[in-house]
Amino acid sequence: MTRSDSHPVTRFGVLGTGRITRRLVADLQSTETASVTAIASRDRERARWYADRYGIPAGVDGYAALLARDDVDAVYVSLPPALHVEWGIAAAEHGKHLLCEKPLATSFAEASMIDQACRTAGVRWLDATAWLHHPRTDAITADLTSGRLGRLGHVSASVSFFEPFQSDDHRLDRSLGGGCLLDLGWYAAGLTRLAAGKTPSRVFADALFRDEIPIRLTAMLWYPDQITATVSCGYDTATRKWFEIAGAAASVVCDDFTRPWADKPARYWVHHASGEVEQEKFEGQQERRMIARLMGVEPLDPFHRQALDTQKILDGLAQSIRSGGPADLMPSPATP
Repeated sequence: MTRSDSHPVTRFGVLGTGRITRRLVADLQSTETASVTAIASRDRERARWYADRYGIPAGVDGYAALLARDDVDAVYVSLPPALHVEWGIAAAEHGKHLLCEKPLATSFAEASMIDQACRTAGVRWLDATAWLHHPRTDAITADLTSGRLGRLGHVSASVSFFEPFQSDDHRLDRSLGGGCLLDLGWYAAGLTRLAAGKTPSRVFADALFRDEIPIRLTAMLWYPDQITATVSCGYDTATRKWFEIAGAAASVVCDDFTRPWADKPARYWVHHASGEVEQEKFEGQQERRMIARLMGVEPLDPFHRQALDTQKILDGLAQSIRSGGPADLMPSPATP
């Protein structure tokens, strides 16, 4: 990212004032080379209240008005999933770098439109899937590529939070992209994709519904090279954010991959076929590392591919739920 001498800090504008916004605004404000200059809501008073509450200079009436501001270099889109494609593309067309809350969109087609708009405009983008940027994830990826686990066989991932809703929560609104598939499924399916390094060839999913939205999902995924995976996520079971990546020689187990437990170090365990168990521990703040990566110069293509492939998997899971049978996907090539 090129920054002029007069503006060495990347100035972020925030679209949306939901609960998740507060957490990332604090991370942006705590990142040395970032600042938050404006926050926008469709409710003028709400925007002003958030701006005053969190020390943001400007509370802006409307998303378009924020994108037109000269004191905004990058935009964090913290809106319901159904609005990501509209405002992600609009941000790119205004020349703003983009950090978009997960899921990137509600479909692979929409996600591809965001990607293309950013490429056309020459701006950088990331989906705000922070766990991908933790040093722990780098170490797990290194274990996969080094052969430490042996030939990969099966991946299991489970993510759930019991009734995590607030009033007027978009996750309970089908028209806004609500339901556990696009929300928690983004984490669980994305983990299987990261482990396999490509998209599955076939998926089979079923879900329990409440008021037209999936509240619990169970799925089986078949990847090339005889890799299989299982995914579970939902809003009606206790907090889970764990995975197991099982190879012929060892397995990696992690019990908090989406976000390290607040009172414990980031860690994971390697269970060897011999019965030996090793624990690996890490330090690092995943959100700030994600922000710094967006503002940096390293290629972001691996993260783009991870996001687009995850969106493709969720499309397949949704298709399987609708049809009641397996859904075939066109697998992507393995990540180098």
